[in-house]
Amino acid sequence: MTTTTQLIRTRRFLPLFVTQLLGAFNDNLFKNAMVLFVVYEVYQSEAQEARFSALASAVFIIPFFLLSALAGQLADMRDKALLIRIIKACEIAIMLVGGAGLALAWQGVALDGIAIPLMLLALFAMGVHSTFFGPIKYAILPQHLKEGEVLSGTGLVEAGTYIAVLAGTIVAGWISVDAAAIGVIAIACIGWLAGRQVPAAPPLGQVEPLDYHVIRASVRLVRTTMQDRRVFLAICAISFFWAIGTVLFVQFPPLAKNMLMASKEVASLFLVIFSVGVALGSMAINALLKGTVSARWSPISVIGMGVSLMAFQQVCRLWPPHSGDGALMDVGTFVVQPLAVPLMLTLLGIAVCGGIFVVPLYAFLTTFVEKSQTARTIAANNIVNSGAMVLGSLLTGLMTFLGIGVAQQLLIVSLCCVASAWLAHLLFKAEVAAEAV
Repeated sequence: MTTTTQLIRTRRFLPLFVTQLLGAFNDNLFKNAMVLFVVYEVYQSEAQEARFSALASAVFIIPFFLLSALAGQLADMRDKALLIRIIKACEIAIMLVGGAGLALAWQGVALDGIAIPLMLLALFAMGVHSTFFGPIKYAILPQHLKEGEVLSGTGLVEAGTYIAVLAGTIVAGWISVDAAAIGVIAIACIGWLAGRQVPAAPPLGQVEPLDYHVIRASVRLVRTTMQDRRVFLAICAISFFWAIGTVLFVQFPPLAKNMLMASKEVASLFLVIFSVGVALGSMAINALLKGTVSARWSPISVIGMGVSLMAFQQVCRLWPPHSGDGALMDVGTFVVQPLAVPLMLTLLGIAVCGGIFVVPLYAFLTTFVEKSQTARTIAANNIVNSGAMVLGSLLTGLMTFLGIGVAQQLLIVSLCCVASAWLAHLLFKAEVAAEAV
C-alpha cells in the first residue's frame, strides 16, 4: 500500500495512469452508449441483439490482431511518451466521428443507415488507437519504475482500467445519447492534455527498421516471443481469460433484457460489478504477493472464477419470471428480487478472481524479458489475446445461431476455466524450475 501511495503521486507514473484511465473510460463510454442504444432502441430480436453485440466486440478487437506487431515495434524503437501524444491527438479526431454517429442516432437517423456505420467506423478506429497505446502503457512501467514497483504499477494500471470501465459503463447507461456524443470528444481532449505530461521514455535498445508487412511481422513476433516457456504460458493463460471475458461482455446486455427482464441500467450495473471486482482483485494480488512477480495464486484464482461462473449461471437459470406486463425492471425493482443478491455476489466473485489471476501474468511479460523487448512482448500477447477474443465473439455468435441459450453458453465458458488453470499451473512450475537453476 505504501508503494502504491508513493507511485500515484509521482510524475513518472501519475500522468500515464490518468492518460490510460481516460482512454479506457472513453472506449467504454462510447462502446456502451452505442451497444445499449442499438440493443434497446433499434433491434427487437434476441438473436439480432446478440449478433450486433458480438459484431461490435469483433470490430473493436480486429485491429489488435492486425496491427499489434507494428505497434510493438514502434513502442520499442521510438520515444514512448512522444507516441502517447500522437495517439491521444488521433483520439480527438476519432471521437469527432463517433460523436457525430451518436448525435445522428439521438436524432433518429439510425434506421436510415447513417448513424450505425459511423459509430462502427469510430469503434474500429478506437480499436486501432488502443492497439498502439496498449503496448506502451505496460512497457513503459519497467522503464520508469523500480524493480519492486512493477507489480504494484501493473496492478494500478489494471485497476485503473477497470475503474474507467466502471465509470464509462455507469455514464453510458444513465446519460442521453446526445450527452455521450459531447462527452467522448471532451474526454479525448483531456486525455491528450494528460498525455503531454508523461516523462520522456526513449528506446532502450538498437533502433531497427520497421516491418510494415503486418502478417509476416505478426508471425515472426509471436514465434520469437513464444520461445521463452514462461512468457508462452503466460500469454496462453491470459488469452483464455480474455476469451472468457469477451463472451461475458457480449452476453450481458441480451442476458439482462431477455432472460432477467431488466432494463439497460441493470445491464450497466452488471458491467459495473464486474469492473469493481476486477479492480479489487488487481489491488489485492499485490498485497498477497508482497510485490513479488509470481504465478503462485493464478491456478486457484481461475478455478474460483470458473466456480463463480457456474454459480452465476445457475442463479440465472433459476431466475423467476417477472410479472410486469412486459415492462423491463429498473435497478430499484431488480435489486429487491429474491435472487438479485446471489446473482450480484457470484458476478463479483468471477471478477475478483479474474483480477487476481491476470495481473501477475501481465507483470511476467514486462519483467522476464529484456527492457528493450517489453513492448513487443506485450504486442505479441495482444495478437494472441485478440485472436482469442475474436474466437470468443465468433463462438458466441455460433452458439446463438445454433439456438444455445445464454445460460448454457455461460456453463460452457465456465468449463474453459479448467484449461486456463492448467496453463497457470504449468507456468508456476516453470517459474519454480527457473528459480532453482
